[in-house]
Amino acid sequence: MSINRREFLSLCVKGSVSAAALTSLQLQALTGATNAVELGDYKALVCVYLYGGNDSLNMLVPLEGEQRNLYEQSRQNLAVESPLELSIKSQFAGGVGIHPSLEPIQNVFESQNLAFIGGVGTLLAPTTLNDYKNKTIGLPKHLFSHNDQQAAWMYGREKQSLNSGWGARLLERLELQDEFAANVSLDGTNLWQTGSASNAFALNKSGISSINAFGGYQPRSEHVTAIMNRLLSNTSHPLSTAYANGLTSAINNTQAMNSVLESAPALITPFSDNSLSEQFAAVAKTISVQAKLSTQRQVFFVSMGGYDTHDNQLTTHPALLNTLAQGLSEFDSAMKELDMADKVTTFTMSDFGRTLTSNGDGTDHGWAGNQIVMGGAVKGGNICGELLTQHLDGPQDTGGGRLIPSVANEQYFATLAQWFGVPSSELVDIFPNLSNFDHTTLDFFV
Repeated sequence: MSINRREFLSLCVKGSVSAAALTSLQLQALTGATNAVELGDYKALVCVYLYGGNDSLNMLVPLEGEQRNLYEQSRQNLAVESPLELSIKSQFAGGVGIHPSLEPIQNVFESQNLAFIGGVGTLLAPTTLNDYKNKTIGLPKHLFSHNDQQAAWMYGREKQSLNSGWGARLLERLELQDEFAANVSLDGTNLWQTGSASNAFALNKSGISSINAFGGYQPRSEHVTAIMNRLLSNTSHPLSTAYANGLTSAINNTQAMNSVLESAPALITPFSDNSLSEQFAAVAKTISVQAKLSTQRQVFFVSMGGYDTHDNQLTTHPALLNTLAQGLSEFDSAMKELDMADKVTTFTMSDFGRTLTSNGDGTDHGWAGNQIVMGGAVKGGNICGELLTQHLDGPQDTGGGRLIPSVANEQYFATLAQWFGVPSSELVDIFPNLSNFDHTTLDFFV
């Protein structure tokens, strides 16, 4: 077991260290058994979570030829008409196009600032259709359950006795868990940013943070804050003291964040009037003042819902994709305006892909899908991984058009973690199933 000084002290405070383990842990903590990581320049990861299970196979579609025929036969009334052609030709002989609702990111892709990661899903090991049918290898549990698959994507592994999100684990590994501005959520509490020693700082999409205490009373003046601090300091019970310390820290962090954000420059880049774009605008505002926040790494969480398209998909899904693409395009422009494009990587996650078959009005829960990664450090204008053949009853169909992934989501996460600064030698510690694959990372960064 490897532990750093901060983790040791945290465990002692929480009473989580047994007497038998105390000496060993103390020696590790105080002698610095965990090697420090040199971070270098600033970097940020922005997670865009699409709640409900995005039909991401319909984001990338074949244009013509045999692949197009198989696609139309499988997708039936849900087949995308008039897709926008991408210049890349390496995946399908007949060419590849994107859903027309993704038009706002077509130029981002062609300018090589955005890539697609094909055939991604939860896997414990490389899996064939025979493996799936005969259960010759371990399979992820509860493959088509929203709650379980959301947890698998956010934890970066299946649920265990000690659960923590991989976004939080990156910060803890880089010893940044005590820097509140390193872990920022625009969507409240989420599993991806919750760890054993860190939690997300909640930022309102207006770019202003607030905290309610004592029955909803909002401290606004230095006088009121001083009175609250005196009250909080007059505690003797351990639980009261812990609560007081936590609340005082939250108040101080909120005031510090608001003070720094007041100095944020006005951006020329306009953002649309919808929840996702407003979240992106708040992230851009926070990144614009990152130097004053004095943190070399930041993780952000933004989200949008509505992707559980069991019905009305022909209307709902295009609207969702357009909102997503518009927000990504705006955020890309803002990062370029701030000269931060090379230092910020934005990526998508979702519960799972969806079925190839239509239920008459939509799709049901699937498995493999496609994801988006964007930023100046990305090998853009490319499709990494495998663009799966959308073939009903084909060699990757487990039934009903639920396709087996060819890329594990842990490989996807590990690639992002490595760019973020986690040493290659430690990726398996964070994403344990990587040891079952020949390659721990993918090739989508320059």
